[in-house]
Amino acid sequence: MEQILVHSIAKIILALVLTLFIVRISRKLISKFFQKTDFFRDKKEQTIESVLYSIIKYSATFGYLFYVLRVFDVEVGKILAGAGVLGIIVGFGAQHLIKDFLAGVFLIYEKQAHKGDWVRVNETFEGTVEEIGFRFLKIREWSGVLLTISHGQLQTMENFNIDKMRVIEHITVSFQEHPAHVLAVLDEICQKLNQELVDYLKKDDNGNPVEAFQVYGLSSLNNQFNGYQYTITGLCDDNLYFTAAKQARQMIATGMFEHQISMAEQRVYLK
Repeated sequence: MEQILVHSIAKIILALVLTLFIVRISRKLISKFFQKTDFFRDKKEQTIESVLYSIIKYSATFGYLFYVLRVFDVEVGKILAGAGVLGIIVGFGAQHLIKDFLAGVFLIYEKQAHKGDWVRVNETFEGTVEEIGFRFLKIREWSGVLLTISHGQLQTMENFNIDKMRVIEHITVSFQEHPAHVLAVLDEICQKLNQELVDYLKKDDNGNPVEAFQVYGLSSLNNQFNGYQYTITGLCDDNLYFTAAKQARQMIATGMFEHQISMAEQRVYLK
């Protein structure tokens, strides 16, 4: 009896080592395959690679568990069917698994997100997509926290990395500043933005900016009772949006300061 038990444990350990080895080799083969191919964009390849690896992990895990049960001569099918447990699992457990799986399939098929995209989920969580798995979406927030959310819980998703993003900067100046003078200064700032940030702009097939930095115009005559509001826009490559927006804000602020344009100040009205 003891020899049989020792033999069974040895088979289980050997199967575990073999399973881990297969999973690791499979991941390396998939990674090398996508490194040597150019069928899709980098983000899409990373997404497919992440999903395939997730499927391999789940398949290996369930396969190993069934093997362990077989080693101990446990006939899982008969037990579940005879006790009616199978129906319960399908009714209460598998429905969540199927729901998460199908939601994940639609998420990938409809190109809602790829690995590396910056997204906002359910109007609450925001961060970089780190992994799209068989059932879960993993998002790394700005703080470093890793958020794991099941596909079935996804209600809304805002993706900041779908091919292009528009930098939109609002500038509110004092009512004392002449609009014509402000517009002239902003036009000069936009020329500088287009010179120094040209590499961030979205390009057409000929390499020309699709939409350069420009003054959208006077967007509010009375922005929250503080002053005139103007808007500057520019269409950027999605991967460079945050860097472009940050540098654009700095250059706009510097330009306004150098031309001594008075910015709006908050007004407090006492009753």
